[in-house]
Amino acid sequence: MSEIKKDIVLIVEDDTAELETLAEVLASDDRQIYTAQTGEQGLKKLEKFDVDLLITDLMLPGQIDGLELLNLARENGETAVILVTGHGSVDSAISAMKQGAHDYLTKPVDIRRIRAVAEKAMEVSHMAKRQKELEEAIRADSSFMGIIGESGPMKKVYERIRLSAPIDSTVLITGESGTGKELVADAIHKLSSRADGPLIKVNCSAIPESLMESELFGYRKGAFTGATDSRPGKFELSDGGSIVLDEIGDVPLKLQPKLLRVLENSTVERLGGHESKKLDLRVISSTNRNLDKAVDDKEFRGDLLYRLRVVTINLPPL
Repeated sequence: MSEIKKDIVLIVEDDTAELETLAEVLASDDRQIYTAQTGEQGLKKLEKFDVDLLITDLMLPGQIDGLELLNLARENGETAVILVTGHGSVDSAISAMKQGAHDYLTKPVDIRRIRAVAEKAMEVSHMAKRQKELEEAIRADSSFMGIIGESGPMKKVYERIRLSAPIDSTVLITGESGTGKELVADAIHKLSSRADGPLIKVNCSAIPESLMESELFGYRKGAFTGATDSRPGKFELSDGGSIVLDEIGDVPLKLQPKLLRVLENSTVERLGGHESKKLDLRVISSTNRNLDKAVDDKEFRGDLLYRLRVVTINLPPL
């Protein structure tokens, strides 16, 4: 199994005690913390490492101050920057924000605030990196992430993927069989902030109607004959990541209200259970059916379709 890449945080602060405090506060298993006490030292580490987040004092000894480090870091557009200073002023704050700082904090730094601001800055950095990767892939080739095509309609699909991936909303992918709906779902997940989380795929057309509820929602021990143990469903297994519901139009009408509750409340209740579990997941669905017609024919719920297609990506025919 490949090792998960750690986020790189660089802290530049000339006060040793303050530097050690910031490094300790921001330390975590998924981060690599580097420190420097002058602008020159900070620049060397900016050039050496692919820094996700730079936290720097405004006033630094030497020829390079915090604003110059900010400008140098922003040349790599994916590095988020937080300026920290004991010499706060409206002018310096405005200048920092205009030059691309994510935020500007004054000393003494509130511990909870720096943690929250750093988390948000990291999210922005991750999103910018994924967007750049997608844009480069689109420019470099007629295909990206396994999706092939350079026609005008396919370029529109790539653009929809680029725009929708960072947004944590439901996506409905429509198109004929064989047009690459699964590959589009893969791309959306990999380019989203959930890329390190699970990606669970469910082929709704391949699951017998009698098993679909237990497969999606899980079950408690004793819920039915043969349920000798409790088991999580596909939604629970997707917690922290994404679930892809392929051929969503084949979900039985009687099961659709329970699916709607997952989308409305982000909770799931196992078959035979009475407790709801809160989940953090993104739902991506796909279909080769005309779901609007299915709603008119009373084969699919209109309120469920509304929830499923906050974003729609239509794939051109082969």
